[in-house]
Amino acid sequence: MPKSLALGNGNILVLLDKNAQVKDFYFPYVGLENHIGNRYFHRIGVYADGVLHWLEDQEWDVKVNCEAETLAGTTIAKNAALHLELRIEDTVYNEKNIFIRKITVMNKANYRRNIKLFFNQEFEIYESHRGDTAYYDPLENVIIHYKGRRVFLVNAMQEKSGFDDYAVGLFGIEGKEGTHKDAEDGVLSKNAIEHGLVDSTIGIGMIVEPQEESTVYYWIATAKSIKEVYEMNAYTKIRTPRRLMKTTEDFWTAWVNKQNFSFHGLDHDVISLFKKSLLIVRTHVDNNGSILAAGDSDLMRYGRDYYSYMWPRDGAYAAITLAKAGDFSVAKRFFEFCHEVITEEGYLMHKYRPDKSLGSSWHPWMRDGKPTLPIQEDETALVIYALWKYYELSKDLEFVELVYNTLIKRAVNFMMKYIDEHTGLPKPSYDLWEEKYGTSTYTSCTVYAALKSAAKFANILGKAESEEEYARLAEKIRQAILKNMYDEEQKFFHKMILYSEQYTVIDKTIDMSSIYGVFKYGILDIDDIRVKEAIKVIEDKLQVKSETGGIPRYMWDKYYTADESLPGNPWFITTLWLAQYYIASARTEKDLVDAQKWIIWTTKYALPSGILSEQIDPHTGEQISSAPLTWSHSEFIATVIQYMEKQEELGIHDLCDPIG
Repeated sequence: MPKSLALGNGNILVLLDKNAQVKDFYFPYVGLENHIGNRYFHRIGVYADGVLHWLEDQEWDVKVNCEAETLAGTTIAKNAALHLELRIEDTVYNEKNIFIRKITVMNKANYRRNIKLFFNQEFEIYESHRGDTAYYDPLENVIIHYKGRRVFLVNAMQEKSGFDDYAVGLFGIEGKEGTHKDAEDGVLSKNAIEHGLVDSTIGIGMIVEPQEESTVYYWIATAKSIKEVYEMNAYTKIRTPRRLMKTTEDFWTAWVNKQNFSFHGLDHDVISLFKKSLLIVRTHVDNNGSILAAGDSDLMRYGRDYYSYMWPRDGAYAAITLAKAGDFSVAKRFFEFCHEVITEEGYLMHKYRPDKSLGSSWHPWMRDGKPTLPIQEDETALVIYALWKYYELSKDLEFVELVYNTLIKRAVNFMMKYIDEHTGLPKPSYDLWEEKYGTSTYTSCTVYAALKSAAKFANILGKAESEEEYARLAEKIRQAILKNMYDEEQKFFHKMILYSEQYTVIDKTIDMSSIYGVFKYGILDIDDIRVKEAIKVIEDKLQVKSETGGIPRYMWDKYYTADESLPGNPWFITTLWLAQYYIASARTEKDLVDAQKWIIWTTKYALPSGILSEQIDPHTGEQISSAPLTWSHSEFIATVIQYMEKQEELGIHDLCDPIG
């Protein structure tokens, strides 16, 4: 199930579901150690008129949204039968690891009511249920969940008073369902401690006059010691939750408007999704330099693993967009991460955990009885390409010089050696979709782009010999792509070839990434007839002819397929790539209409909070697979910026408005 809201500060990432319940809580890395996991969640319940109503109950109409231009959520939950409405405001404090919720209870009835809010916490600390402890502290009136160096403090207050009811218990073991069941009669047991797989529930009562409202603040502070969470709890009470929420919102409002983009001719929905996407990408950035692909743990219900890793490819695309949005520090930390994890041989592995350790993989080290590198070479190449884009924007020459020999040159030396003598193309590796092994058009294009970028780095550092060598090899690869990968009959570029002395296998599958690589990385000019004809193939054959439209990854893509009669489910990434072609090929303002159509299409299928998934159902438009997906948001940001850059190029309007 796609998540409806993402909040974070670089140390923690909190994801909420469609009912505003906390489903994922990562700490101390963004994407590593999910202390709730895909099986559990934190509930909010309302006890009124003798009955307890959890927000997961179908009687609630829940709308989760993200506040405009800031990293804060606003949920409106209405229960018509109960004559109640909740307004829930959520944020993660930007300076300390505190998740804060403001819950305003509105009594829509014409009589005075005793109402009680319940908050239930289900933790699985360190993603293991063995040895957790939770206890009630009567001196501070808080609940503590802890195991080892992971501690969570739970508190709530109404005006000056704290919560007035609590229970700690077991859930999911020994026949125990959890303390949320204890709350059903409106009174908790006040059991003060438990260990194993433990949950907790706190309650806070209020009297609400007819047509009036009452407000409760709730927070979870997390740290590596009990001492630290107590200090954060005291800090929250002194500074007040209201003030912490306000200063956090002000910070993110300033951050998201750094560049003061003009957004000329773009409607409100596009501008809103652009800013929400920037903030969503930022929540998936760890202070350690990792840029998480996705934090949605629900994928574990359908597969063997999450997307909670750093793929160098996804991270490279995100780093470029964040740099273009003015956040050079995040981009730089990403390149520092890659600098640290790149192998001595000069390649980056499949994916990494946010702590810089190697991530899980299904790429084997042996094929046909021979040793094989388990890599996707585009991941190494795109980091070098992205680093050049970062330098163009930041002019951070000192950093470039620092990493030239140990990141740039090391990666380029590998790419120069990893060339097939027969074809002149990069040797086989796994494709960007992580499914097939061979030499793909897309990967070959990224290697070309990396070598061109390396030549530019060599030029600015006065390394003329290297510049010439890199540029010469880049051109050879470009020519090899045009010679080996273009299909005159199909008017398209091969998805992949796999050459050996015994046989050559050609995969002619129509894949959006093939033509995207060709025009994006400069293999052919955007006006070249081969590019135009290939785009027509995409429009005629790959574009989904259904209620939604959009572009799948490739013909007959079966990943999460919803209708086998169609070429595949539409992906946000590949559909936005088509929009980027229309932008690049535009020569007048009128030519931008086709691109604008797909930009607006993206806003249509985004959740109200701005969440973009990986793909959508071709008939209903329902989001499918991981959500939010960082790469989808990165491509939307990149497409809108490219749209505005084209406007500036055509003399229509400047990219950014003057400040002040």
